[in-house]
Amino acid sequence: MGIKQVAETAGVSVATVSNVLNRPDRVAAPTRARVLEVIERLGFVPNAAARTMVSGRTKAVALIVFDVRNPFLTDVARGCEDTMLAYDNAVMLCNSDVSPAKERRYLDLVTEQRMQGVLINPVQPTAQWLASLRSRGLRVVLLDNVADLPDVCSVAVDDVAGAEQAVTHLLGRGHDSIAFVTGPMTMRQSVDRHAGSLRAFDLAERPHDSLRVLEMAAFTVEQGRRAGERLLASARRPTAVFCANDLLALGLLQVVLRAGVSVPGDLAIVGYDDIDATEAAAVPLTSVHVGGYELGQAAAELLADEIDSDVHVHQRKVIEPKLVERASS
Repeated sequence: MGIKQVAETAGVSVATVSNVLNRPDRVAAPTRARVLEVIERLGFVPNAAARTMVSGRTKAVALIVFDVRNPFLTDVARGCEDTMLAYDNAVMLCNSDVSPAKERRYLDLVTEQRMQGVLINPVQPTAQWLASLRSRGLRVVLLDNVADLPDVCSVAVDDVAGAEQAVTHLLGRGHDSIAFVTGPMTMRQSVDRHAGSLRAFDLAERPHDSLRVLEMAAFTVEQGRRAGERLLASARRPTAVFCANDLLALGLLQVVLRAGVSVPGDLAIVGYDDIDATEAAAVPLTSVHVGGYELGQAAAELLADEIDSDVHVHQRKVIEPKLVERASS
């Protein structure tokens, strides 16, 4: 059974059936209902390969993130997936592991598979990199704060503002010596959260040298533990720590509690992302809340609009974070 039989049974053209399947908004409601009733009655299943031959693209997009083991990125992925499914697009999930080579390989696969577009947490976003994706015919939405790339859709968190809230909170509680624990400083998240920390010091009229930076290899629990060990071994231990994500904060919390350090009595800790595990920690963790699921939804909506609309306008959406105070600070 094929699309031609559906068209004949419903008394419409093959093009009308195709529109019902791919662009239902272009078909009058009564006709659309009649075609859908015939499709259900005949048990017709659209042929994805045939669709691809007609449209030149598969009904699929790729989501490329740094590491989906990070619960925040898991939330982002779920928001993307649920939204793209509503537009009948499958989502291929890829982890770049912050590797330009691995990211490049996935983008090659996206092109080879003729996917409609990509939602990407880019490793090194540049104008040249973006132009290379556009030359492949890909629609692109960046999961990154890229004000210097205006001709592309992007969704991101205002990390400068979020970090400023976190450090202002600690300064307001009388902490003069604060450590900033982050992942690689080559990543925009680290750069922006460091900038927000320094802005909090500026607003409080405190010297920048009161902020100690610990750059770790990754945004993971294990790296948080190593940061905790370094701080415990330090001759001049800070009284507070702002971690650039919750995984670092949870690892650090484990180590200092095991060493008998009182949190927040001896050491206050603030994280970032507000993942579910923060509330269940041995000491519930103060964190900067960011809606990962909502971020994923917003990015997917932008990509779906770019795929379907003839008059798409690129947008840059910035999500405002909010500090959630708990027992750790």
